[in-house]
Amino acid sequence: MNQHTIPSLVSAEPRLGLALGGGGARGIAHIHVLKALDDLGLRPSHIAGTSIGALMGAAYAAGLTGLEIEDHVLQSLAHRRLVMGKLWRTRPANISEFLADGGFRFGQLNAEKVVAVFLPDIVPKTFADLRIPLTVMATSFFAGCERPLREGDLASAVGASVALPAVFRPVRRDEEVLIDGGISNPMPFDIVSQNTDFVVASDVTGGPVNTGTVLPSPMEAMFGASQLMMHAIIRAKLACVSPDVLIQPEVSTYKVLDFMRARVIIEETAPVREDAKRRIGEALEARLRLAG
Repeated sequence: MNQHTIPSLVSAEPRLGLALGGGGARGIAHIHVLKALDDLGLRPSHIAGTSIGALMGAAYAAGLTGLEIEDHVLQSLAHRRLVMGKLWRTRPANISEFLADGGFRFGQLNAEKVVAVFLPDIVPKTFADLRIPLTVMATSFFAGCERPLREGDLASAVGASVALPAVFRPVRRDEEVLIDGGISNPMPFDIVSQNTDFVVASDVTGGPVNTGTVLPSPMEAMFGASQLMMHAIIRAKLACVSPDVLIQPEVSTYKVLDFMRARVIIEETAPVREDAKRRIGEALEARLRLAG
C-alpha cells in the first residue's frame, strides 16, 4: 500500500473495529498495531480489549497515539524502583481495607489500584468521557460467563479484566465478582464485529515454551495452562468466524509477567508495525474494491 491510497481509505470512513487480546506483558506488542493504524490515518469506531488489551485499549480510546502509549509504557517501566514505588501506592490505606473482601490475601494485588496508578493521567475516570467507544471484557466468577463492560468507572472495569487469579484478587463491581477476561473471551473480535464493518484483531496469547527443564515450575504451569485454555477458546471462535485481519506477533519467548523487559519486547517485535500496516491496508483496499 502506498501513501497515495491512504486518503481514499480515510475518506471512505470504514467502521473499523479493533480487538486487543490478553497476554500479560506480551500485550506490549499491541503498540505496533496501534502505531500501524496511526500511520494509515485510521481511527477505530469501536475498541474491545481483554486484560492487557483492555489497558492498551483504554489509553487508545482516550485519544493517545500508539507512540504516546509506547512512551508512557517505557517511562512507567523504566526501572524496578519506579515500578515498586507505584505498586507501594496501591497498599491498603487502613486495617479495614486490609481486611476487606475476606481478609488477608497473600500475593494478590488490588487490580483496580494497580490499573489506576499505571494508566496515563489523560485517561478519563469513566467510559462516557472516552473519545472512542470501548468494551472491556471481564469474566463473571459466579455466573461463569463473559461480562462486557461499557459504562461506569473505567479503572474498576479494566482492573476486573486484568484480574488474573493468584496475581490479582477478584474485583467487585456493581455487586458482581469479576476476574480476568481472558478466561472467557481472550480475543474479543466478535464483540466489535457486532457494530463495525471491518475488524482488526491482535492476538498476543503466545504459548508455553519448552526451556529444556524436566518440569515447568508451579507458576509456569499455571500461566502455561491459562495460555492453552485461551488458545482453545480462540481456535473455537475462529472456526466459526474470523476477523478481517488477524495479527499474531511472535511473543511466546516472553513471560506473562515480563513487564520489566518492555523495551526489549518493543524492539524485538518492531517488524509487526510494517506487517500490520501492509496487511490492514491491503485488506481495506480489497474490501473497498468489492464495495465499489
